[in-house]
Amino acid sequence: MLHRIYLTPGMFGFARLASFDYFVHVQHGLERQFADAGQDLEVHVVDVSPTASVCRRAARLAEVVDATAGDDGPIHLLGPSTGGLDARLVASPGVRLANAGAPQRWLPRLRSVTMMNTPHFGTPLAAFFATSKGQRVLHALSAFTIIGLSLGRGPLGIASMFIAMVGRSDHAIGLELHLMDKLVDSLVGMLDDARSPEVRAFLDAIKDDQGAVLQVSPEAMELMVAGIADHPDVVYQSTASMAPTPSVGKWLGTLLSPWQTTSLTLFTTLHGITSGFDERYPCAEMSGDPEKGVAFAGEETEAKLLRLLGKAPDLQANDGIVPLRSQLWGTLVWTGLGDHLDVLGHYRDDRPASGAELSHHDWLTSGSAFGPADFEALMSAVASGMLKASGHRR
Repeated sequence: MLHRIYLTPGMFGFARLASFDYFVHVQHGLERQFADAGQDLEVHVVDVSPTASVCRRAARLAEVVDATAGDDGPIHLLGPSTGGLDARLVASPGVRLANAGAPQRWLPRLRSVTMMNTPHFGTPLAAFFATSKGQRVLHALSAFTIIGLSLGRGPLGIASMFIAMVGRSDHAIGLELHLMDKLVDSLVGMLDDARSPEVRAFLDAIKDDQGAVLQVSPEAMELMVAGIADHPDVVYQSTASMAPTPSVGKWLGTLLSPWQTTSLTLFTTLHGITSGFDERYPCAEMSGDPEKGVAFAGEETEAKLLRLLGKAPDLQANDGIVPLRSQLWGTLVWTGLGDHLDVLGHYRDDRPASGAELSHHDWLTSGSAFGPADFEALMSAVASGMLKASGHRR
């Protein structure tokens, strides 16, 4: 039986850019898992702007599925970060998406929606990205992601200047924004002439449309949680991770690598912003008793978190971008230590690669120690859930 999986990128993500496939490790991991189960697999990567509104991104996802799904076989949607919201919206009964074709034609064949580190209850980082300075930071972080993943690591000097500007107050905001734009130009200039125009166009799209940034704020996501229903015939599964709280010990462990030290400093800034929360909008499913004010994702999920993490994560626990408790939705199939990019296969791996496209690059150092065995276990859990939803047992 032929399964079709649609991968839709989230914030900082892309389909293929600068000769780099963002989903290469996820795609190969799922292909291995399905082959081991004796199932055929066809993978489609949806090309969407990472920061466009969730509705526009979901409409694009629906268009791609409608054009390529054929007439039979199970369909699975997988979205990391905000891509998981796109998948949820497409699958929701009665949803109205502009120019999305007729999803009813293939919707009866949709078996699963997989959401990896998705901000179902929002992220505090969105409020920062919505500011004038935050918009430039998001723009620059996207550039660092592209350069870091395609080249293996970013430029040390530019990264150090960027971190210094992020940490400053806004008293010289005009000058800082100008300098940050110059840093992005310097980053893109590291690419050859064949790749840089494509990357510039991609980054311009991020600067021009940041609708999703506003939509994933904790306040805005409260409305989506209340208004977007899950499809009763579709399996919803999630993965969730957290990075260790940055510490002096983590910095000491990076002293032999100036790039890792700089990268960890940047991650620490993001982690600190994401760990903040408003008690009115806590980025988590809370106990049914409002007076308790306790995060509670259901007995089964809470037991799994306790068993796999060794403790119940608090509201500050996050992967550097999304609070862990905001990532919980449907059946939790995998949880562990890892940052926002680790779970997509972008982790440090010093083993010789079998090919350039299979190299693992960890440009954002978090100290999670996420590695090949963790990634394989994650892919196994995701694939098992998809196969089970399609009536197959491994």
